[in-house]
Amino acid sequence: MRLAAVASALVCLLALIAGGSARALPLPEAPNCPIFPPTSWWNLRVDGLPVARDSAKIIASIGLDQGLHADFGSGKWNGEAIGIPITVVPGTQPAVPVTFRYRDESDPGPYPIPDDVEIEGGSDHHALIVDRDACRLYELFGLRQNLDGSWHAGSGAIWSLGSNRLRPRGWTSADAAGLAILPGLARYDEVARGVIDHALRFTVSMSRQKYVYPARHYASDSSDPSLPPMGLRVRLKASFDISTFPPQSRIVLQALKSYGMMVADNGSDWFVSGEPSEGWNNDDLHQLGLVLGRDFEVVDTSSLPRP
Repeated sequence: MRLAAVASALVCLLALIAGGSARALPLPEAPNCPIFPPTSWWNLRVDGLPVARDSAKIIASIGLDQGLHADFGSGKWNGEAIGIPITVVPGTQPAVPVTFRYRDESDPGPYPIPDDVEIEGGSDHHALIVDRDACRLYELFGLRQNLDGSWHAGSGAIWSLGSNRLRPRGWTSADAAGLAILPGLARYDEVARGVIDHALRFTVSMSRQKYVYPARHYASDSSDPSLPPMGLRVRLKASFDISTFPPQSRIVLQALKSYGMMVADNGSDWFVSGEPSEGWNNDDLHQLGLVLGRDFEVVDTSSLPRP
């Protein structure tokens, strides 16, 4: 028992030395639930780590002159909310069965899907559900309800918010990289409190047939070493001046300096994920487009401890 306690303390110490860790702000609707432990890679700072040797060619492959884009905001686009919504339910929410297209790589459930579950628009139809009493996260990709009231999805994953446990190697989740989605979202409640203290999630149009920790799955048939693997961590360069950006964008950009962002899925290049909210100022967030791909660098995460 004492050895286990010492080992746990050592992991935390190493995390602090390597880059620093934080306890990501919990959801206001689930204040007793952590967004994974402080030692989760989502919660580790990377501003003190070296630049990866292959940084230049990977950043170039994603796009040097393409601007950052907030794939979240207020209002609606084509009648749908902008971003990936989060639904919080009590522990008494009835759980229902879900059938899956990728059954072999999905957690069978059941899943506590309420009648008013919020589902992402567009083609991905993600649904993120947090059980605020059990502190469990249920994530689904391609969720839809059949005419008979039953539920079907492409894939699904269940996470304990107090654990660093990853998916089995080679397994997807509700995300191509096999990662959880919730911890990588920019949330308005965080910005309203003045800080995003975790890494963010972003997409690239072309990825490599490879994944790096903590990702567990790839979604490409290309072995081109200039392409980013799933799980790759990039950060905004320390030299990039964010002082003239409006408040919401500045908080997002500070997070990208301190914690960076991880390649989580195939999609539009440099699209950063977040939760929809009427609190977002879309004009403010549009200023992120002034930040170009060349303003980022790939982080060498080899020294980060793996919990």
